[in-house]
Amino acid sequence: MLLLNKNDMEKIFSMREAIEACKLAFQTYSTGGSVVPLRTNIEVSKYKGATLFMPGYVETMDFAGIKIVSVFPENAALGKPTVPATMVLVDSTTGEVCCILDGTYLTKLRTGAAAGAATDIMACPNAEIGALIGIGGQALSQLDAMLTTRELKEVRIYNRNLNKLETFINEAKAVLKYSNTVLIPVTSSDEAIFNADIITTVTTSIKPVLNGNKVKKGAHVNAVGSFMPHMQELDDNVIKRADKIFVDSLDAVLAESGDFIIPLKNGSINKEKINGELGQVIAGTIKGREFKEEITLFKTVGIAVQDVVTAFKIYQKANINNIGYKYNFN
Repeated sequence: MLLLNKNDMEKIFSMREAIEACKLAFQTYSTGGSVVPLRTNIEVSKYKGATLFMPGYVETMDFAGIKIVSVFPENAALGKPTVPATMVLVDSTTGEVCCILDGTYLTKLRTGAAAGAATDIMACPNAEIGALIGIGGQALSQLDAMLTTRELKEVRIYNRNLNKLETFINEAKAVLKYSNTVLIPVTSSDEAIFNADIITTVTTSIKPVLNGNKVKKGAHVNAVGSFMPHMQELDDNVIKRADKIFVDSLDAVLAESGDFIIPLKNGSINKEKINGELGQVIAGTIKGREFKEEITLFKTVGIAVQDVVTAFKIYQKANINNIGYKYNFN
């Protein structure tokens, strides 16, 4: 059995590779090549957290896996990851655990890559301005994916706690040295999204952080943060104004994301507003962006097939490069 930590994974697997892995994962899911039950979500209200169990099986790869991931926002005050996780990869030909990976890093990587895949496919090729709302544990990966897929002149970054913005931007500049994009701290969501070509929201907010009326024609929006029924990053207006809406999993989004559950309950939208899954666009069974002026929107809650495919690809490269620690129970 191979053990892979964050440093091992960073050495051998890039954001571009993760984006391509997520594209494959979404296509596999939407074309019936995987078994992905809805995740089990256990709320830990005492500590304002939740623990999720995410199993999946990819038949074409003969690999399965389960990720145990928790979301504990108050961990930040303790100096611990707000989204700690562990990924277990299983060889489906024997049923043996073959690899255990740092699921915290894997989650950041594949969550950023999911939005990156949608941006790569949906955003206008000549996009120049990006907007990032939220600077929590997932934000750096989201920014990495945005800059990997488009050569942007600037990205405006907003966070409710303005005092943390400068620290985040300095960290981002140190990590994302490959990019010459200017990172600009701003004092409001409206300022961030003004005339923005690509907008990513990655918060755990229970109230909309995005004013849909301010989203310009031709923009692409990635809604990443709302993964539970009471969470809502998007207001009804952006959903109503969107010309095309795609999700990672229709079943999962309608069961888990307040971004759609809430407006569906109040009658602001109906299910037909969602055009389909991103995997269907990748497979060519439905169309993505067709015109420059279309507003496109991608909603992701995260599905286990992303973890299994990405973990499998990392495991393959680790074996080729002799990376990681081999452990034998016997």
